[in-house]
Amino acid sequence: MYDIAIIGGGPAGATLARLIGNKYKVLLLERRTFQEPLYSGLQKCCGGLIAPDAQKMLASFGLGLPKSVILSPQMFSVRTIDNDNLIERYYQRHYVNIDREEFDKWLESLVPPTVDIINGSIYKSHEVHKDFVKIKFSKGNTNYEEKAKILVGADGAFSKVRRNSFPDKKAPRKYIAIQEWFENSQNVNYYGAIFDNEITDFYSWIIPKENILIVGSALFPDRDAHKKFDLLKEKLKDYGFELKNSIRKNSAYLLRPQATNQIQIGGGRIALIGEAAGFISPSSAEGLSYAFKSALALSDALSQGFESWQDFYRKNTADLRRNIILKNLKSPFMYNRILRKIVMKSGLLSIDMNLN
Repeated sequence: MYDIAIIGGGPAGATLARLIGNKYKVLLLERRTFQEPLYSGLQKCCGGLIAPDAQKMLASFGLGLPKSVILSPQMFSVRTIDNDNLIERYYQRHYVNIDREEFDKWLESLVPPTVDIINGSIYKSHEVHKDFVKIKFSKGNTNYEEKAKILVGADGAFSKVRRNSFPDKKAPRKYIAIQEWFENSQNVNYYGAIFDNEITDFYSWIIPKENILIVGSALFPDRDAHKKFDLLKEKLKDYGFELKNSIRKNSAYLLRPQATNQIQIGGGRIALIGEAAGFISPSSAEGLSYAFKSALALSDALSQGFESWQDFYRKNTADLRRNIILKNLKSPFMYNRILRKIVMKSGLLSIDMNLN
């Protein structure tokens, strides 16, 4: 029997496994094999930018990115396009542009060899017993069962562990993030953020990667989502973006917590970290820093004992919940049309561009 089984080997799950792998007997289940090429359809639907808060967490772990993870261009500005008010501004920002699949692969490579990692595995269900949790999963055409004292859900926004364990708990508002990758020969050296209430009450984005341009949007998950995504592309063409040769298109659920009662850290023998718990920025949808911080918080809580981890984990994540409250207070200045117009018209913190 394992001490801890982790479902999901993304940043939250891999980081937790790295932090606790030498202290406990750990099982890590991850559906990806990390053998697929960069532009395959099996990659995560993620923009692949490391924001300053996530950079700070990597620094606190004593980690530096290997060359295999980094993609060009490295960008220093955000081009903000407000379609509602017909205003544009550039703002200085420091993101690290990465290959998200290589990044996750690298994080998994840091997990101690004492951890049993099963890639290409699919979590099916679990049963909670008095002294353990029975986990059912598959790999290929074979079904397996394992037992663990604690089960950790690190399986993202549409967490099956969360849904199976806490079906009646209130969840954050759900969006569907759609991304399409296009061949690109244009000189795009910035991260683009588009605000357009005709498309979404959240935001859309443009991210260059090598000779690729990613167009994405966080949309309300209804039957009109793909129509609105197509409308976004048409509007971007009016700005001069050449979106001709599509390489691939993918989508994934995205959470937007609006209250702390939508955060679910778990209880008993079930713990949740990262976006599975609802830890993600409601203003920018940045999730890496929350993944790292919640993994660290749970690692510390588990060291206090398997019977008392929940109280310590709740205490350790108090700052994350406060941060989500503050991000929600900030959101109206980004997403309210009138307030955004005032801020952008003022030119506050914007930079002057000297383009040839």
